[in-house]
Amino acid sequence: MVSFIEERPKNMAAGQNVISDAKSVLNMSITVTVSAQKPPAPPGYISISRKKLLQNLEINAGARLNAWVDSMRASSPTHIKSLPSLTDDQGSWNLHHPSALEMFEQIIDASKGKQIVMFLDYDGTLSPIVEDPDRAFMSKKMRKTVRKLAKCFPTAIVSGRCRDKVYKFVKLAELYYAGSHGMDIKGPEKRSKSNKDSESVLFQPASEFLPMIDEVYKQLVEITKSTPGAKVENNKFCLSVHFRCVDEKKWSELAQQVRSVLKEYPKLRLTQGRKVLEIRPTIKWDKGKALEFLLESLGFANCTDVLPVYIGDDCTDEDAFKILRDRGQGFGILVSKLPKDTSASYSLQEPDEVMDFLRRLVEWKQLSVQAQSRM
Repeated sequence: MVSFIEERPKNMAAGQNVISDAKSVLNMSITVTVSAQKPPAPPGYISISRKKLLQNLEINAGARLNAWVDSMRASSPTHIKSLPSLTDDQGSWNLHHPSALEMFEQIIDASKGKQIVMFLDYDGTLSPIVEDPDRAFMSKKMRKTVRKLAKCFPTAIVSGRCRDKVYKFVKLAELYYAGSHGMDIKGPEKRSKSNKDSESVLFQPASEFLPMIDEVYKQLVEITKSTPGAKVENNKFCLSVHFRCVDEKKWSELAQQVRSVLKEYPKLRLTQGRKVLEIRPTIKWDKGKALEFLLESLGFANCTDVLPVYIGDDCTDEDAFKILRDRGQGFGILVSKLPKDTSASYSLQEPDEVMDFLRRLVEWKQLSVQAQSRM
């Protein structure tokens, strides 16, 4: 039996936007002694009075709340644009993360003799970022392009969205879908001998958390009603609290509302996305793990003749970029108009450029097949 319960590291790496409640953190390292005669604290523990503990909780909770709000501000494009260190460093960043369109021939050279496998985020990659997440529709041209792509290469959509919702946006049965940040994976529909669709879910590592997710969803919907513009989205195995339409003056209030709910659920963790707070189970699973699982499912687990390509725009896609970097196999492409810390090898500025890149891949593959058929 493999345990997916995540052990929280003592020192979180810089830049990793994982947020936990101050009370639960303290509970892991502090023992409260309330007896009249205090015995010596055992090795590895600190003895502290109840009054002091409550004071620490209040101070740490306030500091952590401020960190949440700072993280929310950091995800705002208007604030990113105001940082001279980023805009001035655009040229240097482009050298390290060149355009995938400009470097297309180099990418093709790296793929020779290898099977390309495509992994695509949805929001901000295949569709533009919009104020209403329910209206993040994919264009007909993009759908047509992705359909052609799937005929040439195994293709998967890896999204933080609920798998069913992503499927309704994409509407292509021939793809693999990994929803809820990879916690709900399903392969292409196949027809059985009786000519009926046979749907088989490949993997759902967080099934035990479903009742808890639904419970927290109801609480968040209720408590955020007082914050205009806030939208809570149930992505089945995770939750999203969108604040794209919330006045910045209300961000602190929204963060406090979310914290007040999550402090009662230590098995859930909070991460930061683009104008969204993501609530997920504390299991060792993310988009990077989903990428590895899909490669294994496709029979490419230990193959050297495979080239995984992952395209995404969000910080949650970094888990997949890091996996590819650590494997020394394949590469990530970050979709962004602005310099960002990333483990991706290349960049594209917007969904239109993503579509151009995918079209070129399809054209290259079709020409390669035609050339081989003449031999």
